Amino acid sequence: MNEKSRILVVDDNSEIREVINILLSGEGYEVEEAGDGAEALQKVQQEEYDLIILDVMMPGLNGYQTCMEIRKNSNAPVLFLSARSQVEDKTMGFSSGGDDYLPKPFSYNELVGRVKALMRRYQVYKGKEETVGTEMDRTIEISGVRIEKGQERVFYEGEEIELTDIEFSILCLLAENRGQIFSVQRIYESVWQENYYYGASNTVMVHIRNLRNKIEKDPHNPEVIKNIWGKGYRCE
Repeated sequence: MNEKSRILVVDDNSEIREVINILLSGEGYEVEEAGDGAEALQKVQQEEYDLIILDVMMPGLNGYQTCMEIRKNSNAPVLFLSARSQVEDKTMGFSSGGDDYLPKPFSYNELVGRVKALMRRYQVYKGKEETVGTEMDRTIEISGVRIEKGQERVFYEGEEIELTDIEFSILCLLAENRGQIFSVQRIYESVWQENYYYGASNTVMVHIRNLRNKIEKDPHNPEVIKNIWGKGYRCE
């Protein structure tokens, strides 16, 4: 694990911030804190983070609103913490740009496991870990979309667009395997590197919808990522 990996913990409860700080500092991460959404946005504008842990229920800007603002400045993964664990709440989190959702109360192992998984994916796609150059330097072009894998840059009709690491991972998975149908379960397990669970289908569908809004001329009639009804998704 990279000792320089930096995490921002955002929660209006100082005791929760302190507990998370102690746990993650013990794992070797550099941890900073923010007491509300406004303070978090100020820090994100001034500093770069490898992960942001974000409480949902906060005074002023709630977690969802804060995440949408964060996405204007950062593609770092966002892990939501919330006492609300309904599928609708998770969908709200993913729709606002979040990458994962951990219900309260959570165990030490759950928190550390989610953090390490998100950090690992982010580091891989940001090129912070060693990769095979010929593979990572590949350029993929499909239906007006150009993917520069090594640089983690994506262009649509010549204009660069910003993707989260999850969106980038899904796009690469499908684009590198054109014509192959990927079920929702296979996408989830390939990208999140976790076992599929009930409700994960909503997670995948929300991310694909967000991705389509960025790379499709008409997201309701997609040309890049197509639905194969009853089976899953594929790039033609």
